[in-house]
Parts: sequence; structure tokens; C-alpha cells
Amino acid sequence: MLSVVIPTLNAAATLAGVLDGLAAGSGLEMVVVDGGSSDATRAIAESRGAQVISVARGRGVQLAAGAKAAGGDWLLFLHADTILSADWRDEAGRFMARPENKMRAAAFRFALDDDAPAARRLEAVVAWRARVFGLPYGDQGLLIGRQFYQSVGGFRPLPLMEDVDLARRIGRRNFVHLGALAHTSAARYRRSGYLRRSARNLACLGLFYLGVKAQFLVRLYG
Repeated sequence: MLSVVIPTLNAAATLAGVLDGLAAGSGLEMVVVDGGSSDATRAIAESRGAQVISVARGRGVQLAAGAKAAGGDWLLFLHADTILSADWRDEAGRFMARPENKMRAAAFRFALDDDAPAARRLEAVVAWRARVFGLPYGDQGLLIGRQFYQSVGGFRPLPLMEDVDLARRIGRRNFVHLGALAHTSAARYRRSGYLRRSARNLACLGLFYLGVKAQFLVRLYG
């Protein structure tokens, strides 16, 4: 069974679309891990048949708790503002069916819900980074077998860079890049500006690699 784990915090504006896209065809366990929403996030999740658990705020903490609560042999970690394209099930199914992929992980192709040329340029940069450095971010989704997930230590309780931290332990050679799209909200980029937001993300990544603790990067990330 495949379990989809989605961390949330006041995600009412986007969560319905994410869950509706996943539930088409059913056969999934959906686990929403809420970090203390004050909006309709929980009601939306429950209305669509998702299991909802409440834990302390923090994406790393929430993802780890969701993995523990989920019952599937395969786990798909997905952000609450990322909608997968309709072909994701076929691609995920083929990936999970291959025995050699039990000790690999997969990510989808990053896409933004914005027609701006800057969005296309950023998508190209993300595709290059994911393939060359083996660093897909959480907004590309992460499909991984439970056994492999546990063997690399799972998500650590980090407030930021929890996806990079896990990707480094998975290793570049153990990633498979799927063609289905992970359509992610471009709201942060539109609000901050593509150049400024991208520079901020790159700065956080560089500082994390230099050993700066994730707790100190939260303010910079914004």
C-alpha cells in the first residue's frame, strides 16, 4: 500500500486541490499531519477521507510523525501546496513495481503554477540541480519504500532543510527522477520576486552545507 504524508499549517487555500488530485482512483492512504492550523485545514482533510494527526509545528517533526503513523510499505511525502499531474500514479506504480527500487527513492518534475518566463527558468535550474547534485527539494515530492526510508534514518526534527538533509543521506545515485509534474504554488516567488527568493534559498542551502544549524536559517528563509 502507498501512504501519502502531507504536513500542513493553515493550508486551507491549497489542500483541497492537492487531496482531490490524489484521491482520483482511490486506493491510497492519505495522512495529513497538522502543526496547529487555525483555519479549515483539518475539516478539509477529514472531508476528503484523510487521517489527520496533530503534532508540534515543524516540517521535519511533522513528516517524521506522518511516516510513523502511516501504514503503507511505500511512502509519498508531499507538500500541501503541490498538486501532482494526472500521470503520477502510472509513473509511481512502475517505479514501485521494480524490485531494485526498494532501496531507491524517486522525485517528480518541479513545476510552478505561473506563466512568467522567470518560472520556466527556475524550473530548468531545479531540474539541473536535482539531477546533477541529487538534491530534489520537498516540493518535488519524495517517493520511498519504508524499509529504505528507515535504513537512512528518516526525517530528522529540523524546522528547515529537512528535505536536503534526507536527500544527502539517500545519495545522488539512489534517486530516480520521474516525468510526472509536481505543480507547486509560486506564491512565495511572486511575493518576494523570483531573483530575491531564489537567492535566499541558495544562501540557506549554502549555509546549511557549511554547518549552520537549521534553527538559525529559519529567519533568513522567511
